[in-house]
Amino acid sequence: MLRVVSWNINGIRSPLNGAVCQESSTCPMALRRILDELDADIVCLQETKVTRDVLTEPLAIVEGYNSYFSFSRSRSGYSGVATFCKDSSTPVSAEEGLSGLFAIQNGNVGCYGDMNEFTQEELRTLDSEGRALLTQHKIRTAEGQEKTLTLINVYCPHADPGKPERLTFKMRFYRLLQIRAEALLEAGSHVIILGDLNTAHCPIDHCDASNMESFEEDPGRKWMDGLLSNPECQAGSHTGPFIDSYRYFQPKQEKAFTCWSVVSGARHLNYGTRLDYVLGDRTLVIDTFQSSFLLPEVMGSDHCPVGAILNVSCVPAKQCPPLCTRFLPEFAGTQLKILRFLVPLVEQECVLGQPVLQATNQSQVQKQRNKAHVRSTRSRTSQTGCRKSQKNLTKYFQPSSSLPQTSCGELPTLPLVGTLVSPKTPEDDAVMKVVEEQATASEVKDEKEVRTMFWKSVLGGPLPVPLCGGHREPCVMRTVKKPGPNLGRRFYMCARPQGPPSDPSSRCNFFLWSRPS
Repeated sequence: MLRVVSWNINGIRSPLNGAVCQESSTCPMALRRILDELDADIVCLQETKVTRDVLTEPLAIVEGYNSYFSFSRSRSGYSGVATFCKDSSTPVSAEEGLSGLFAIQNGNVGCYGDMNEFTQEELRTLDSEGRALLTQHKIRTAEGQEKTLTLINVYCPHADPGKPERLTFKMRFYRLLQIRAEALLEAGSHVIILGDLNTAHCPIDHCDASNMESFEEDPGRKWMDGLLSNPECQAGSHTGPFIDSYRYFQPKQEKAFTCWSVVSGARHLNYGTRLDYVLGDRTLVIDTFQSSFLLPEVMGSDHCPVGAILNVSCVPAKQCPPLCTRFLPEFAGTQLKILRFLVPLVEQECVLGQPVLQATNQSQVQKQRNKAHVRSTRSRTSQTGCRKSQKNLTKYFQPSSSLPQTSCGELPTLPLVGTLVSPKTPEDDAVMKVVEEQATASEVKDEKEVRTMFWKSVLGGPLPVPLCGGHREPCVMRTVKKPGPNLGRRFYMCARPQGPPSDPSSRCNFFLWSRPS
């Protein structure tokens, strides 16, 4: 059996709170535990948010796995995908990107199809965000036949309504993905497209599809209509080369969501969308797929893992492809580290003007002698008190020439100029101290009361938090982050998690602008 899992991890370096591992994912054991708990032969991660300059060895090299990364070349801490293969599922080739422009000369997957509709600049732009990674494997079917299987790990772009150019970018990325996948099929390879496609295909895959105008007219959904072949889907008849494996096994399963809004707490009431898929070519799904599943119980991201089990076995390659992270110079040991340039500090002796380096064992002996010499010097210094070679701090406070000179460390105590000095008894000192303390405390208390009364008269204090109309419960304050005339304004809304409108325990539609302070 071959088990593949995909997960939009939303940052591979951030702590995965509530995930299968409670440690930070920068810990070498944390990622290993995540991979082991997912229990897959191949794990495809999206939105790693890591670039090569900050990729650490614990994230790049995990014992028992060989890994492959695609990095964003346009922004740091953005996008990115990674594929981890067990050593028993080592691919025969691996490649970063869909266009072939970032392919390594040896070990690439190949089969690019007709991309003449794209310019070289456009292809480079589409692949510069680190959204696609291909690994090609040799598999053996139950009948003993060996075939080729190519996995395309993708993190498709999100279409921001406020940025029309991102919708264009998304659709062009879809087009490039389809051309590459179909070219691989034509070359005789089985193909699986898995990852975050950033589109809820059918109304059953969206929590609020009934309230959305022209749901089926969305360009992304139309593209999926042409890619997929699934007569059970309510979006229409499809005759594409791929099958949505989850809908193949669960055609009518409702509320099968994989992504939820973190801000609104929608996961609590399972009010989300299905954006993550395992798509396989028709022959592969029908002949070898045993199941397709979601893992909503796995926490740590705004997405949950999805996966599938195939009735095939993987034939591991004898050597990892050149794209494997263990071959990167910074991890392979071929690049000199800065410690190689740091040598122990040894004593130099000058013989006829030429410095001579002492042997390592001699330098160690000399170090011990130097330490003993420093200790003995410190002890002599502490015993001699004020030394002539080092001035005492009191030397900088010289008494007046009319006053008698004092010894080192002693300064005269003089009355303040203009102060009448008269003999006092201890009882007088105690009475004066009590009087002064009472006067000071009274002044501080009066000043504090005056300030408090003043600011109370000027400021009315914070307004009470309003109650929502549906539940009569205290609201929460939010800030508008969407660009526009209301950017930065604050408002109140129901504090309950977002959910179906028919569910009384979900958020009501209360809304109130906050009064400017």
